[in-house]
Amino acid sequence: MLLLNSDAYYRFPLLADDRSTLGRAGADEVERFLAVRADHHPTPLLSLPALATRLGIGELLVKDEAHRLGLCSFKALGGAYAVVRLVIEKASRQLGRTVDYTQLGQDEVRSVAAEMVFACATDGNHGRSVAQGARFVGAKAVIFVHGGVSPGRVQAIAAFGAEIVRVGGTYDDSVAEAARVSQARGWTVVSDTSWAGYERIPSLVMQGYTTILREALQQMREPPTHLFVQAGVGGIAAALGGHAALVLEAQRPKLVVVEPALSACIFASAQAGQPVKVDHGAPTVMAMLECYEPSQVAWRILMRVADGFMTVEDEEAIAAMKALARPLPGDPAIVAGESGAAGLAGLLRAARGDAMRQALGLDANARVLVINSEGATDPARYRDLVGLDPADVRVANGEIQA
Repeated sequence: MLLLNSDAYYRFPLLADDRSTLGRAGADEVERFLAVRADHHPTPLLSLPALATRLGIGELLVKDEAHRLGLCSFKALGGAYAVVRLVIEKASRQLGRTVDYTQLGQDEVRSVAAEMVFACATDGNHGRSVAQGARFVGAKAVIFVHGGVSPGRVQAIAAFGAEIVRVGGTYDDSVAEAARVSQARGWTVVSDTSWAGYERIPSLVMQGYTTILREALQQMREPPTHLFVQAGVGGIAAALGGHAALVLEAQRPKLVVVEPALSACIFASAQAGQPVKVDHGAPTVMAMLECYEPSQVAWRILMRVADGFMTVEDEEAIAAMKALARPLPGDPAIVAGESGAAGLAGLLRAARGDAMRQALGLDANARVLVINSEGATDPARYRDLVGLDPADVRVANGEIQA
């Protein structure tokens, strides 16, 4: 299902705060943070010429976030960046001087961080990023997880020294509980979704994601004509779409937002013309995208920059995972988690239908960028869905490391 947005960017420009967060200056700030991370390297941009030919498009590129900062997910850029920014701001106030990223290791700065507790709710990846950021600066992290978060993902969060709090119910229940406990105890909530009165920190999280597109544009010969990006609460889609609109202006690609059909809160909001919460139903296999209410900040941006909204079924996401793991001759093998492959699943669905192809301009001149937003963050689940061990896929692509 595809819904076109005829009221995109040039009729409704981005607000000043969003331009400041997602434009060049905002991306420059993230770059300064990443410069002090010894584990930071730009993630690969991979070309799939054989699949592009089969789909009848000019070029297909995959930005592979499975290699991001050791967390196997694009979310490594968001929560950790927000945590570090908040520590720097508090340290600057308390110490009476400007603190920058190069001074995070100083004893007096780490003493400030040690007094701070950062909390969040998570489906897995965002919690790991917040926990990693807290460990990086010497702060404490408390991560709230609901019953649908797999044991493997919980263990991966705990490995960064975070305290785990289990919450009954859904992701939304864990968000509410994290907010309630944090308010009572004076903790700082670092959420990747926003609500009335709580926008700045989610905006910092989104600012971290701009690095993905900045790197991709530096790695490409020319800008893409189309950008298919998956959405849960909408953060990554809004960050990349907003950054593209601001830095590419008239050359900005068409942005298509892709969601699981079983939890399509952004699609429902586009239909209604305002943010709406959808009912909980059967869980989607795309667990990292299983969200039922959009981030208000993300929706504010998407209503201005998205050219289309679409949904994909669980089986389409699994098929996209398998297509990347077992590529056509000449294309690289890519490890994509069930949520990571959702953007490609959207492209595959759109390319199958003449009406969608025509509406989006998917032809031989199209240069399409999709984001593999996560790798095998739960290897056991990946093996069950794809029938391959993720390490075997990496070896097939010439990567010996596990």
